[in-house]
Amino acid sequence: MPYKEQLKKKQKTVENLLGKFGRVQPIVGMEEPLYYRNKVHAVFDRDKKGKVISGIYEANSHRVVPVEKCFIEDEKSQEIIRTIRELAKSFKIKIYDEDTGYGLLRHVLIRRGFQTGQIMVVLVLASPILPSKNNFIKCLRQAHPEITTVVLNINDRQTSMVLGEREIPVYGPGYIKDILCGCSFRISPKSFYQVNPVQTEKLYRTAAEFADLKGKETVIDAYCGIGTISLVAAKHAGKVIGIELNKDAVRDARVNARENKIKNVEFFQGDAGEFMVTMAESGQKADVLFMDPPRGGSDKKFLSCAVRQKPEKIVYISCNPVTLKRDLEYLTGHGYQACKIRPVDMFPFTDDVETVVLLSKLNAKQHIEVELNLDELDLTAAESKATYDEIKAYVLEKYGLKVSSLY
Repeated sequence: MPYKEQLKKKQKTVENLLGKFGRVQPIVGMEEPLYYRNKVHAVFDRDKKGKVISGIYEANSHRVVPVEKCFIEDEKSQEIIRTIRELAKSFKIKIYDEDTGYGLLRHVLIRRGFQTGQIMVVLVLASPILPSKNNFIKCLRQAHPEITTVVLNINDRQTSMVLGEREIPVYGPGYIKDILCGCSFRISPKSFYQVNPVQTEKLYRTAAEFADLKGKETVIDAYCGIGTISLVAAKHAGKVIGIELNKDAVRDARVNARENKIKNVEFFQGDAGEFMVTMAESGQKADVLFMDPPRGGSDKKFLSCAVRQKPEKIVYISCNPVTLKRDLEYLTGHGYQACKIRPVDMFPFTDDVETVVLLSKLNAKQHIEVELNLDELDLTAAESKATYDEIKAYVLEKYGLKVSSLY
């Protein structure tokens, strides 16, 4: 499908799901929507003839489909994976078999800094012992001198999870750095970092634009990861508090703040909802809440905590418009109004779309609650619900107020 048609389709998807909350602004697309993924993952296996292959899992299975070239993945990263495939053959490295649990090399993960050009190679192994390790790494670096670090990740469990808990840097520092929105970020093998750096700049600048920080606000960044949004916002806020459940991400976030010499930000490990309840109970208040949850969206526990905290603005960054719709229904039913909605195409040639929504707390002085007595409406027994036009007429007669038709 031509890229312009993809954008139209995604725009329509967001409008159909979120149009009830307000006007959906035009989607922000890419100028060059190819080779944008800075994180490339390849599964290793052998075909029926015993040849080493790498690629992706077939849908709803663990059969590996060989991939020689992908038009959305970083080209240099794909070259490195092809080299590793040849080296695995030359060094007679045993490829892991998921059925038997026998073998060594399971996956390869490549991460590349868009601005810095730094490259991290992660070899996911079933054992910490890589035969002829030094020679293997030497040959890999000779073929690709741009590689800045190599990490062995040990995953010895029979699981569908790609990465294990243990990491062994065998060349370089074990992480790379990249520049985003003027800030430097340290990226470890397990760090969450947006895979489309060009669009990420646009996404975060949209979030900052919607928040419209003036320099004095207290900001909460829920689901903060390695602190990307937190550090970008800290330049324009009085204080930023980042909350994240993953301890490795919190560690990286603190390092990122220190290396960027940003002192008005603090990072805490824990549940964001519980943290906000504690803040509210201690009399502390946040002016702006950034929330960037996973695909499953937020949950009622967190949303109820957010409403209880009563920030003036909520900037919701979503990667799933279906769960975003569900969460917006809760927030707009508890004192908030969606003011701006803007889709951003982070993933060309997929069905996924990111959306940024600005919600503002309704001003009690400008909004009133009316009690609707259904007995006073002319409804028959079969009509259990009043129409919107009937409600407007009732409010006009009862309270002398005109209700907007912009619903």
